[in-house]
Amino acid sequence: MSSDATPYVLILYYSRSGATAEMARQLAAGVESVAGIEARLRTVPPVSTTCEAVDPEIPEEGAVYATLDDVRYCSALALGSPTRFGNMAAPLKYFLDSTSNLWMNGALIDKPACAFTSTSSLHGGQESTLLSMLVPLLHHGMVYAGVPYSETELLSTQTGGTPYGASHVAGARSDRPVDADERALCQAQGKRIARLALALEAMRRKEAS
Repeated sequence: MSSDATPYVLILYYSRSGATAEMARQLAAGVESVAGIEARLRTVPPVSTTCEAVDPEIPEEGAVYATLDDVRYCSALALGSPTRFGNMAAPLKYFLDSTSNLWMNGALIDKPACAFTSTSSLHGGQESTLLSMLVPLLHHGMVYAGVPYSETELLSTQTGGTPYGASHVAGARSDRPVDADERALCQAQGKRIARLALALEAMRRKEAS
């Protein structure tokens, strides 16, 4: 990223039924409440066991697909995924597995990162899914930022919300909307990661000068 380009938080997610995509938009609102930084929403294509399956280069709706350059030049990274048996969904893991070159070149070292997730049930593996997304971020040398208990919705929520990252309970039919507490925690997480991104960006530029 050139010195005069506006820094951005890459909000990279996979969403099947729309809940994780809505959370991504709420994080973006939090990011863009902070002056001097932008949110960049990106998704990943589904994976298929059929070798001949080819996805369109541009999704029919929602965010465009992420590129490695989106990741390379971000000032911060927010990962979002629905849970799959307490783990991140395969499409997001597949994309992360393609970032070895970024790891070898240290492209993400000292950049802040966070994660968010959605599950069908209250105890459907939210925290373990968030922890599964944390692991590759640590391998990249990123600085992980959860949600501190100064965000009082963590104490009042009856649905989603964890100190490991924002979360949402979508219900058995995946049709329960993101509620007020969940929305507030998403926005707080976006705001926090944006503030940290600006601070660490300034640190890296000072060290490089």
